[in-house]
Amino acid sequence: MIACSDLKIEETDSIFTGGGDEPFNGVENPDASIATIYDALRGQLGDQTNFYALQEVSTDETLVPTRGTDWGDNGIWRQLHQHTWTPTHLYVLNTWNDWNRGVYRATEIIDERSNATPAQKADAQFLRAYEMYQIMDLYGQVPFRTPDEGPEIEPTVFTRAEAFEFILKDLNEAIPLLPSSAPNNDMTRTATKEAAQFLKARLLLNKFVYVGAAGPEAADMTAVIALVDDITASGYALQEGYFDIFKDDQDTETIWWLNMGVGNRIWNGLHYAQFAPGQDGGWNGFTTLAEFYDTFEGNPNSNAVGDGEERRGWVPDATNADESNYGIGYGFLQGQQYDETGTAYKERSGRPLLYTKELPGLIGNSESDGIRIIKYHPINGAYKEHEIVFRYSDAYLMKAEAMMRSGGDATAMVNALRTIRGASPVGSVTDAVMLDERGRELYIEFVRRMDLIRFGQYGKAWAFKDPSAVNNPDKELFPIPSNAILTNSKLVQNPGY
Repeated sequence: MIACSDLKIEETDSIFTGGGDEPFNGVENPDASIATIYDALRGQLGDQTNFYALQEVSTDETLVPTRGTDWGDNGIWRQLHQHTWTPTHLYVLNTWNDWNRGVYRATEIIDERSNATPAQKADAQFLRAYEMYQIMDLYGQVPFRTPDEGPEIEPTVFTRAEAFEFILKDLNEAIPLLPSSAPNNDMTRTATKEAAQFLKARLLLNKFVYVGAAGPEAADMTAVIALVDDITASGYALQEGYFDIFKDDQDTETIWWLNMGVGNRIWNGLHYAQFAPGQDGGWNGFTTLAEFYDTFEGNPNSNAVGDGEERRGWVPDATNADESNYGIGYGFLQGQQYDETGTAYKERSGRPLLYTKELPGLIGNSESDGIRIIKYHPINGAYKEHEIVFRYSDAYLMKAEAMMRSGGDATAMVNALRTIRGASPVGSVTDAVMLDERGRELYIEFVRRMDLIRFGQYGKAWAFKDPSAVNNPDKELFPIPSNAILTNSKLVQNPGY
């Protein structure tokens, strides 16, 4: 009598609500439908849960330790860092449904009955390629449904290799029809040729992983280099002033950004006492591992001004904390924290708010344990709607990596970037150096997981990872959510789940 009686199955890749029993005759307004996809993307990428959590918290770069009862959340964050997630993990399910929904919406626009213009179709193809890419990357298998297939029909399921070719075809058809844009702060939601070239370069750089090859093909690496050269020819370039790139200002680095709030990137690690005007304080959750922090050049036990390379950032002290920074540092915050008057912050218990390098574990942490990460700064707007999705430095390093994987020497390219960022030159570039350089340049920009997999390091041991997950290749794919398996018999659960 008291058991659950609501047996409704939520929307999955196999069940999307549409126009009832009416046949599909195309979307009425392709522009409005495209805008709907971009609106959904802002939520999918701007959040700190779901997609962001899968890409970042499952790596050595980010973790969310429990502090007392704060951030316990029934272990949902700890499971990601430990690699002990299951097919019922909420973020695994939500991410699967979000991206599959986007693919279906884009397919409706691309259908000839929607009468989209060539430019509208190209925009939708870029969006479908981007969303399908995420499913392929995270889950391996990709369901695909045409607009005429109702919920009673199980979608076709592409293998990873089949999905790769489908995505590549969409991009190849879209690139000639998308508008080309030099660095342009007004280009908010509409895809550009350069954004599609960037996505194609990323697709080809990871191709050997997606098709199950032993290593990259020379032709694919040559194509990556050519695509990045095309982006460079459009006017994109490396820019000095690392943290200035993440302002809502004109710069030469931003290839594609969305007008989604950056509040999650600012506040999810800062302490409750740290705040900016109009903001009640941080959320005291996200932090990083000492081993990731130590890949940066600088004094390992201090992050004062001048103690490390620019990208690692700095923490204001009693002499340089003022209204120009709200007393909040940049990059990686460790040590005593001060407010804008130079007064030392304290925990709620009255202890000094001193961010430590080491964590006692994933549970049992104090309010101060763990170095915090902040790339977007509240001085530029506590909830400014400007977050970068594709950035030129990423493309630049993709080209350098393609050169290295082709047998060339990428040392000069990497050192040119390091010089701009205030870091010392390296003697040579190996796989390990390249992976570390990408980590230093691109932290909390959605790429760490795929980078670790491509370099064969996602299975390495790191602090607090479950021993069963070390060197376990099954963890390179997330499980197909249980709900999706129930509604589509063509899906097969990934190995290890």
